[in-house]
Amino acid sequence: MNRLRSSILPGSLTLVLFGALVVAAAESKAPAKKAGPPPTPWSFLSLRETSLPKVRDAKWPQTRLDHFLLAKMDKAGVKPAPPADPRALIRRLHFDLTGLPPTPDEVATFVRECSSAGNRQSAITNAVNKLLASPHYGERYARYWLDLARYVDETASWLEKTSGAHLYRDWVIKAFNDDMPYDQFVMRQLATDQMGLPPEDRHALAFLGLAPTYWKELQLPPDIIKGTVADEWEEHVDTLSRTFLGLTLACARCHDHKSDPITAADYYGIAGVFASVRHAEVPTMGDQFWLPVKKARESVAALEKERDELKKKKPAPADLTNQVAVIEQKISDLKTKTPHFNMAMATAVEDAALFVIPAGNNKGTVLDFKPGQARDLELMKRGDPNNTGDVVPRRFLAAFPEKDGQPRRFTTGSGRLELAQALVQEAAPLTARVIVNRVWKYHFGRGIVDTPSEFGLSGDAPSHPELLDDLTARFIKNGWSIKWLHREILLSAAWQQSSLAPDSEKRDPENKLFARMPRRRLDFEAWRDTTLAAAGTLDRSFGGVATPLTSDKNLRRTLYGTVNRHELEPMLRIHDFPDPAAHSASRTETATALQMLFSLNSPFLLAQADAFATRLEKEAGPALNDRITRAHAILFQRLPTAKELAMATRFLAGRETDKKVWSEYAQALLASNETQFVD
Repeated sequence: MNRLRSSILPGSLTLVLFGALVVAAAESKAPAKKAGPPPTPWSFLSLRETSLPKVRDAKWPQTRLDHFLLAKMDKAGVKPAPPADPRALIRRLHFDLTGLPPTPDEVATFVRECSSAGNRQSAITNAVNKLLASPHYGERYARYWLDLARYVDETASWLEKTSGAHLYRDWVIKAFNDDMPYDQFVMRQLATDQMGLPPEDRHALAFLGLAPTYWKELQLPPDIIKGTVADEWEEHVDTLSRTFLGLTLACARCHDHKSDPITAADYYGIAGVFASVRHAEVPTMGDQFWLPVKKARESVAALEKERDELKKKKPAPADLTNQVAVIEQKISDLKTKTPHFNMAMATAVEDAALFVIPAGNNKGTVLDFKPGQARDLELMKRGDPNNTGDVVPRRFLAAFPEKDGQPRRFTTGSGRLELAQALVQEAAPLTARVIVNRVWKYHFGRGIVDTPSEFGLSGDAPSHPELLDDLTARFIKNGWSIKWLHREILLSAAWQQSSLAPDSEKRDPENKLFARMPRRRLDFEAWRDTTLAAAGTLDRSFGGVATPLTSDKNLRRTLYGTVNRHELEPMLRIHDFPDPAAHSASRTETATALQMLFSLNSPFLLAQADAFATRLEKEAGPALNDRITRAHAILFQRLPTAKELAMATRFLAGRETDKKVWSEYAQALLASNETQFVD
């Protein structure tokens, strides 16, 4: 019987497997189901107004958004964390809005105001308004935007000039400080030169003018150079779509988007805009000032060329020195006597269609720019510029049609202005959702959508969709005001929660319910700026040309340190600064040995420790306890604990007059965890 079983089982398995193969073969011959269009992502839909949900604790909400959050907490059986204490709250406010620590006096005043019965929310409101009015607010939020815009001060020497790049950074700072409506902020970065605005506003165009450009060896044939040029257009489309729309539109260069209702034709409709512009330095004054300067600069360039050729002559003329002196005097006269000769130039773009054509001798390539013209691109099959199909007229995404059901066509110049208008009109719900979510993420550490530059079906779904729509709709109604958005978030009970909430940490470790505030690490800019502020060496001057952070004379905010696209400074590289060649929606946080070695050995931190120790001696006098107390007040805005006081005393006792020992103590505080974390 056992022998019989052993002979039957293999045959049975063979029959079963054979049957499965027959079924599979039959299914493979059946006609394949035609794939329908991708489902419409939630983010493409119109904004939906939602009535406030019911909550158990009607006293907890401070602003409208709290109702949406608390309703989800109630459903999950999670209670919100208790309110943060006033000291933690004022520190959080200062770092969130300015990236700088509060002074001991500012903390004491805030704590005193909060202690009055029923005055806490009023004190918070006053502090928020004061900080939003600070010019340092614009510096803080400019850095966030510059990460998205892949801002640089310097790039490779063979690429387009970036001498005026800092003027874009300063324009962004001013735009935030002035609370420029976000829809205007978007439009000006794409088409300010076509909006009838003053010439000095052209600095905004560096969003496009600072785009990465790739080396093109023009001795190579056009087929190769076309690929490089197409890659540049793809980068422009990718940065534009991810920054403003939260979409990965570049995926559609080779094929229709696999998950979102975006076609290859959509991609080439927008890529045609970038095929119709070129990088340029443009004047920041009107023609009445610029045209004489342009003429003088052309004359200077011709004279400099004449001088250089004269110096190369063999044999040299007998009166070479005199001839050179005469030319240089003419150059000097033109520079000094032409008003505004050294006017700042904006790093920008101008309309000019680009065609990649063979050189005259068919040995190489020519980049043929046609100023003032535009072009529509052919659809490139599988993204290959040498295998093209039908021409695609420049237009916006078909998923966001105008009232007639058709996507907006771009017919004026390159189409930059019409593209900008479409972003804040047809695509307004999506454009607004993206920036609202970004600001939310800056304040809470995670977004309502936790993929801030991917709002398509491949990204995360919103944790609180009704809240996002409600907040976005009100953001638009309030004139696209970023400062209004800050107030709405910062005055909420949710944002004012403590970071200490063991129950919600256990039940919701990722904090998707926002039932507590996370303990957040400062980015490198805020930590370096805090170090300078504590040492009393911080130079708070605004704007201007960037200088290397490695310079011991650079005591300005880190925002003004030089960012080089191809050779990032080590100080930035080891502290999680994003790649300036690409759009960066958020920063990676690491804890590495190099960061600790920087805290121990860097000339920067050693110098600031010396300065901090000197400040303590000057402000607190010779008494050991007074200096320790002052150090904690400046750096942590609190008194030292008994344990901290005892440890410091053991380290410093008997060596109170040794400046080196005080510097070592100051360095330990500057490098401590509490200096690098909020809450």
